[in-house]
Amino acid sequence: MKRIQIGETIKHIGKKALLAGWINIRRDHGKIIFVDLRDRSGLIQLVFTPKNKELYQLAEKLRPEWVVKVEGQINERPEKMVNPNIDTGKVEMLVEKLEVLNESITPPFEITEEGEIAEELRLKYRYLDLRRKRVKENMVFRYQIIKFIRDFLDKKSFLEIETPILTKSTPEGARDFLIPARLHPGEFYALPQAPQQLKQLLMIAGFEKYFQIAHCFRDEDSRGDRQPEFTQLDLEMSFVNQEDVRAVIEELIIEIVELMNKPAQGWSASGRKKLTFNPLKVLTYDEAIKKYKTDSPDLRKDKKDPNELCFVWIVDWPLFEWDREAKRWDPMHHVFTSPREEDIKLLDKDPAKTRSRQYDLVCNGYEIGGGSIRNSNLDVQKKIFELVGLKKDEINEKFGHLLRAFEYGTPPHGGIALGVERLLMILRNEPNIREVMAFPKTGDGKDLMMEAPNKVTKKQLKELNIKIDK
Repeated sequence: MKRIQIGETIKHIGKKALLAGWINIRRDHGKIIFVDLRDRSGLIQLVFTPKNKELYQLAEKLRPEWVVKVEGQINERPEKMVNPNIDTGKVEMLVEKLEVLNESITPPFEITEEGEIAEELRLKYRYLDLRRKRVKENMVFRYQIIKFIRDFLDKKSFLEIETPILTKSTPEGARDFLIPARLHPGEFYALPQAPQQLKQLLMIAGFEKYFQIAHCFRDEDSRGDRQPEFTQLDLEMSFVNQEDVRAVIEELIIEIVELMNKPAQGWSASGRKKLTFNPLKVLTYDEAIKKYKTDSPDLRKDKKDPNELCFVWIVDWPLFEWDREAKRWDPMHHVFTSPREEDIKLLDKDPAKTRSRQYDLVCNGYEIGGGSIRNSNLDVQKKIFELVGLKKDEINEKFGHLLRAFEYGTPPHGGIALGVERLLMILRNEPNIREVMAFPKTGDGKDLMMEAPNKVTKKQLKELNIKIDK
């Protein structure tokens, strides 16, 4: 007999079926034993009666999280025993065969309860935490969102193109994770903070519409809502202005919210009431700072309502901010952001007043994405490199590959990157991004489950021509 998933049992009433999964809970009611069996698709009640003595005795031994296989008939539950809280609450299985595939020791926390559990314990035993209903549903929802994004962009003629993970270390704001190149002693790869230069090169290559669900890495200091590795929706378009890029993202966001408000589609809004969605507003950077004292304002009428979603674009950012310690101009976004056309003349006269073609997307006080129209003018790009303190030899060393590409016909282009975890956190009404990641790290970048980072052998270090300075 072929195994079916528990979620399919409603279609098999009156038929024999084979199920497999984990014991959720066992209840002894007089001479009848009831067991809730769980797989990825849901729960079903199993019924054991004393008619089959050997089977009944085996059922008495069952404990939570044991892995079992059962065969039996799917029946409708008596009306008084219907469980309206689960999709399979109208059916049960009268078990005829039971096989214990693997036993389980007592878990360090209750899988079936949604109470507070110490986060360090959850992260150490993340594979058990992922069995819990809330966390499992977050992972399913994450898949649904990413699949929807892919389908949405495919219909708009975007191409999904993967870019390298091993790349070049260049100054992009945060610290790079460096990877020693064994075959090139003393030289290093870097893990990408973002595929910024590569997606611009794809525009020069003529692909016009690119996207990627990109894995990114930043070696940042401990921060509660940051992770050393994260995922972003990365896209770039040629022959566009910022309104074109923003329009794509607005349509994407609106369609996601509409689907979340249609339970029949199988999407979940974390048990919340229907989400209310305000039309996307637009504020200049100066307006946001003057009125809300922040560049990530929360524009909800009721800040305690995480049912209301209030998105706002922040535009017309300063191109630079002055770094007093280093005595240089730093880019507010990154060095590839284009200044507004009418402000290009200010690059020489008054960089502080130069406005950029940057646009950030904020929702409920969280920055969830940032983008800009890029520099496609070689002279302007060189000028910005110089203003941020790079000398000619440094420019050539770090960005020579990009500047060379600019000489072969560069289309005007722009794009955006949305933080997937940030967006999911808000849509699922979760307190932090760790709740929407399968295997997150602690605030200080540790993997408690795998016990990483860890020390390596002297042989490994020798092969990489590395010595540890104690």
